[in-house]
Amino acid sequence: MSYVGPDFDPPQPRRPRRRALTVAAAALVPGALLGWVMYEAMGDSGSTGGSGDAAVRPSQTPPTISATNDDKPPGPTPTDDATADSTSAPAASGPLKGKVVVIDPGHNPNNFQHTAEINRKVNIGTNWKECDTTGTSTNDGYTEAKFTLDVAHRLRTLLQKQGATVKFTQDGDRSWGPCVDERAEIGNKAHADAVVSIHADGAGTGQRGFHVILPAKVSEGAANTGPIVAPSRDLGERIAGSFVRVTGSAPSNYVGDGTGLVTRKDLGGLNLSTVPKVFIECGNMRDSKDAAQLTDGAWRQKAARGISEGIVSFLRG
Repeated sequence: MSYVGPDFDPPQPRRPRRRALTVAAAALVPGALLGWVMYEAMGDSGSTGGSGDAAVRPSQTPPTISATNDDKPPGPTPTDDATADSTSAPAASGPLKGKVVVIDPGHNPNNFQHTAEINRKVNIGTNWKECDTTGTSTNDGYTEAKFTLDVAHRLRTLLQKQGATVKFTQDGDRSWGPCVDERAEIGNKAHADAVVSIHADGAGTGQRGFHVILPAKVSEGAANTGPIVAPSRDLGERIAGSFVRVTGSAPSNYVGDGTGLVTRKDLGGLNLSTVPKVFIECGNMRDSKDAAQLTDGAWRQKAARGISEGIVSFLRG
């Protein structure tokens, strides 16, 4: 997810955060620390240049999607053996029985064909923004929209095995959108116990790592996030902690002051939510080393598991 477009204006300068990410002691197991150390040690010796504005513009021809590792087209068909049939029902029993989780795969693979529709302005409480964007992509053409659907399918399978009822905002089954305000409304109408919007960033080369975006306290127009700020932070901290532990990835080195957490009030998907909700930027698609992870099916399975375990921890209390 590039910081350009309806929900992705560059964040405003912030004072240094006093609160570091609260990661459970179990998260700091030797394996996770080793992954982190290796991550930092690798650095980015293969910078290819490029700007921070990595969003795929609606006027552009859609990038050619190259097959990488075990990539297969997104959609209801399982992406590999690690994922179950996307139409499978929740387990008959499990720790999340009775819980509803809404997964919001960022963007839509077909948005680039509907520039007029996605450029239409919608009210996000604090101001008006475009309905949606096309999202970003790796330098080799692997799109954010494809990535988010793949991780969403994997995440759904994991949550359903825990007994949760899982709903999507879109599954590549719409010609475009939905708009950011409708994405929020889908979670609200489902009375979701948790909502996670999945993305990947489009920042500059050398800017690496993941971060979780939390809703700020907003009370303007249709936006009233007061009741969800605290539970959303709890959800976000648990996801960030488990994401570090499972994937071995480090928190972002360019936003969040090393905490892996960023609070924003310019995102319609968060401003208009009435249920606990966070966004996760799983990595930077424009950095070659992050892109190597994002395009790897085994790593995407780890990403889904990291998000899933954070959600399970939040819902079980």
